[in-house]
Amino acid sequence: MGKLSTEDLKKLLKCIKKNPRVVVPPLPGFDSGVHLIDDEYLVVSTDPCIGVPEKWFGWLMIHYAASDVALFGAKPEYCAINLLGPSSTKPETFIKVMKQACHAAGELEMAIVTGHTGTYDGLCTLVGVCTAYGIINKEKLITPGDAKAGDYVLCTKSIGLEVAINFALAHPSLAARLSGAQKTRTLAKRVRLQSCMKEALALSEIEGVHAMHDATEGGVTTALNEMAEASCVGFKIKFEGLRISKEVRSLQKHFRLSDEQLLSMSSTGTIVAAVNPKAKDKVEELLRQNNIEASFPGVFTKDKYRMMVKGSKETRFPKKADDPYSMILSGKV
Repeated sequence: MGKLSTEDLKKLLKCIKKNPRVVVPPLPGFDSGVHLIDDEYLVVSTDPCIGVPEKWFGWLMIHYAASDVALFGAKPEYCAINLLGPSSTKPETFIKVMKQACHAAGELEMAIVTGHTGTYDGLCTLVGVCTAYGIINKEKLITPGDAKAGDYVLCTKSIGLEVAINFALAHPSLAARLSGAQKTRTLAKRVRLQSCMKEALALSEIEGVHAMHDATEGGVTTALNEMAEASCVGFKIKFEGLRISKEVRSLQKHFRLSDEQLLSMSSTGTIVAAVNPKAKDKVEELLRQNNIEASFPGVFTKDKYRMMVKGSKETRFPKKADDPYSMILSGKV
């Protein structure tokens, strides 16, 4: 599970020709692209949805792409949808998911413009793809490549929250045994935390929030590495400065995960951002008003070293993510 390595992705993108109308072309670490439309920018993001609880499939499909558009500072306004399933998929399944997607798009005031639905012999599970679009003034665009040396590293919410929520939905009995029945029921109701659209748009309005990235596949490991690579900076973070819930710690113990795997846990809805120190108080107040937990576990640095401090020991930050999402969601150790 997960993205191609940065090296392989660069090879993949080599064949794409430059175009003067494209402001932000396909790049490693950039989950949206940007092109000119008259005198404004159109931010475009496309994301797959697979292996998530069916009850929330359509909602998550919309929010995955919408969140990526918002992380560039643009409000998602339009989208296109693909729903693909195995040949055995019943029309009722597509209809159920589409109703979820329509409800989610309605909440965000997004218009569904077009799409495609079909069944295929080569598929073994339901796959959804949403492509979202948002218009933004040129001066308001921010990208993951805008982090600056001296910026604080911001992490919202709890590391691995997405995994904990989806595990509670997929394996309620095991989750209750690990974390308690009450906590499992609470987690199962927090799926909406897997969207960061609302806070991303609000943060983008604060001067000094220079760059944002959603910690999806590969978690904080991928997000920080991609931001550093795109911004030509390094970073130093304190492992103990990250928010890690008791439920995620229980999963770590049960599935015998290393701290490096913990950092790589898919954490959709968690924003990793670069924040000017002068903007820290405003950011904290905004997140507090929206009841969003956050931490500032480190700083981006002028030198390009990527370091992690655990206790009194300083080590190199992991270069590659080892995301245990699929293993955990299977329920098998």
